[in-house]
Amino acid sequence: MNGEFIEAITQLAREKNIKQEVLIEALESALVSAYKKNFGSAQNVKTAINPETGDVHVYAQKTVVDEVYDKLLEIDINDAKAIDNKYKLGDVVDIEVTPRKFGRIAAQTAKQVVVQKIREAERGILYEEFSNKENDLIIGTVLRKDKQNVYIDLGKIEASLGPGEQMPGEEYNFGDKLKLYIVEVKKTNKGPQVIVSRTHPGLVKRLFEQEVPEIFEGIVEIKGIAREAGSRTKIAVYSHDENIDPTGACIGQRGTRVQNIVDELKGEKIDVIKWSKDPEEFIASSLSPAKVISVTLNEKEKSAKVVVVDYQLSLAIGKEGQNARLAAKLTGWKIDIKSQTQIKEEVEEKEEEVSNKE
Repeated sequence: MNGEFIEAITQLAREKNIKQEVLIEALESALVSAYKKNFGSAQNVKTAINPETGDVHVYAQKTVVDEVYDKLLEIDINDAKAIDNKYKLGDVVDIEVTPRKFGRIAAQTAKQVVVQKIREAERGILYEEFSNKENDLIIGTVLRKDKQNVYIDLGKIEASLGPGEQMPGEEYNFGDKLKLYIVEVKKTNKGPQVIVSRTHPGLVKRLFEQEVPEIFEGIVEIKGIAREAGSRTKIAVYSHDENIDPTGACIGQRGTRVQNIVDELKGEKIDVIKWSKDPEEFIASSLSPAKVISVTLNEKEKSAKVVVVDYQLSLAIGKEGQNARLAAKLTGWKIDIKSQTQIKEEVEEKEEEVSNKE
């Protein structure tokens, strides 16, 4: 190696945001391996690179002893003092053993190390950049797809949209622009692995933050989201300003704000629910669009019995129980829904049982 090579390392270190000391240390470590591979592995050796000239020196490291048993690893105290009188028993003496042809090997090794370190640095920079975007939105372009995965171009990196993260019924065609939620960024030997999603509830949250200024500013707070991607979402919101209606702010004038989110989610229905610290009120609201007559709580079991008018029963339960299921998930309460007629029949049955016993 020479001064030009050191100059190149310095420039690369600056461009790739790698400390020059890190590159030099990595080179010295790699040169130890190169020396042992080519000139014998039985020694303890170290290498030193002059950061100004690029000169490489190899030193055998020998421990100062009274009696030498292994000439490769030990040096007699008298021989050590002949080199420098400061040495005493137990010290380590560096003895230069640089081979004549080591310069060529050093140059080859250096090139390999620099390339490797640059790759590592670039991966590290990418990881830092994308790990800072975890739990956030990103726009990607569909590149290709196979039987299970859809591959997304995120600009500097490619992400995979797995089968569990794809919205049911949504088509992914080459060149399509998608808003995606970054679930996790993993550090791997091949670089950062970015896991994105179209089904995560966080996607809905971030879309509302983008679309509704009151949420972005913290005036309206999202208290909870229950989602069955591609079908229906319930979102509970609360206003810290009594003059601002949280549901109205989210829906927007003539429904434009929520409709923009529905369009982005390819027609997924969204119920905006007003959150309340009163569980009865919150549970009743969560079953929207059904109208609830009464809610009776069982605090011990954290369950609620809900009564609706007869013609609203199927609406409250929803297709295949979806409305009730999402309401339970949103509120954290087990919900049992009955119609007025069912409640009346239950009361009559109990009264009949009591009279029969008498």
